[in-house]
Amino acid sequence: MEVSEDPLGPVKRHEKVVYVFNMSEDVWPFIQEMSGTSERQGEIEENANLADRELFSIASEESAIFISPKQIQPVFLEYYKKLFGVRDITILTPAFHSGLICEDIIADSSIMDALVVAANSVKKLTLISYSATVQFFSLVDALKRRGITVYTPESPEEDSAWAVNFFGSKSGIRQLAQKSVAREPDFMMADGVITTGIFDAAKIAANKYIKEDGVVIKTNKGHSGAGVLIFRKGDLPGDYRECERAIDNILHREGYWEKFPIVIESFLHINPSVAGGFPNVEFKISKSGKIEFLYYCGLRVMPNGVFKGVEINDEIITDRVAARIMDTGFYIGEQYVSAGYRGYFDVDYVATKNGEIFVTESNARRTGGTHVYMTALELIGKDFMSDTFVLSDNSYVLPNDARPSIEQVLDVLQSVLFDKKTKEGVVIASANLLNQGRLAYIIFGKNERHALEIEQKMESLLAQL
Repeated sequence: MEVSEDPLGPVKRHEKVVYVFNMSEDVWPFIQEMSGTSERQGEIEENANLADRELFSIASEESAIFISPKQIQPVFLEYYKKLFGVRDITILTPAFHSGLICEDIIADSSIMDALVVAANSVKKLTLISYSATVQFFSLVDALKRRGITVYTPESPEEDSAWAVNFFGSKSGIRQLAQKSVAREPDFMMADGVITTGIFDAAKIAANKYIKEDGVVIKTNKGHSGAGVLIFRKGDLPGDYRECERAIDNILHREGYWEKFPIVIESFLHINPSVAGGFPNVEFKISKSGKIEFLYYCGLRVMPNGVFKGVEINDEIITDRVAARIMDTGFYIGEQYVSAGYRGYFDVDYVATKNGEIFVTESNARRTGGTHVYMTALELIGKDFMSDTFVLSDNSYVLPNDARPSIEQVLDVLQSVLFDKKTKEGVVIASANLLNQGRLAYIIFGKNERHALEIEQKMESLLAQL
């Protein structure tokens, strides 16, 4: 291990890690079936704007190349480096952004050349990504053709890559639950069916809605709430035929409802006292197949099913609930290991008013909470679940239709920004999202009350923009 001189002290030099942020690739078939060009481009643009947030998920890396679909603003990069004490990070951005970043990398000779240089004389690279997509494996092959040995510690082998889309889909996790009912009785999902085609889906959903005063309809693999329809009592006509026609009309608005399997489930009445009604647990499966528990949390979910962020603390749920969601999560992880999956995964739950806990889905990739977990580890330490209360929001809508610069946001929030001495305050998690009038942030407080007070102060300050 080489140690080089640095004005701030000796810096240990490790093998460079290359991280590819490929969020759009993870849901590319879904994006391609969105109704119009503007909707598709909007989804790709929003995913690209989340790239600078994903820097926080590699905050522990001492030497990294981060390949982003969009440029990282220099002021934000300096803020990030100062926050974590990062010295050795290189940002690479393909000249053309199609949404399929791994294909864009292969087509960009300057980036491919830079990766060959990074592999140096040993001709080895460690390559990780947001998701192990088909395009990611194409990039691995392209680098191998350049004579580089590519190590992918957070991905399955290519012959097991099917597990990413299968277990990360609404139909895949439901099939696993049905198969597992005898061995793992706590692995329960809401009553539902998997079907194909709008014709049958509208009939099944209308029947369930009329009988139960509610229904949830999900496309096989949507994104951050897109592709999920939640109908509560009074949302649809009470007459069966009128209800069927209404659902049919809604489903015909987007091409993905006809293209992919459709899951139709009972509407569940949540118990907000249990992790806000939406407990979640995240794990990581190492290349050897070892399953590591990372954290549990409560998901911050809007009434329309859109995911906003997380709340992390060891007291957000009782020990009994924590043990149950972790046990079920480990069981699911064991099935993933058997199928060859490697990398991050989480399990989403719903806690209901009648005391039940149902699995709703699993994501076989990094998640909307992974960067929060990594940030907490770096800024607070391994005992962060007991030492702090963490809140996050990935898409807070700024007041007054504001589109501020990152400099303006850092200035107006100066009094509530994270303080390394008190270990409390706001961490700004993206600059690029500001262009859409949204703010991604993480808040640390010594307890829930402090965290919420910081969030309220932040919102008051942002109203000045």
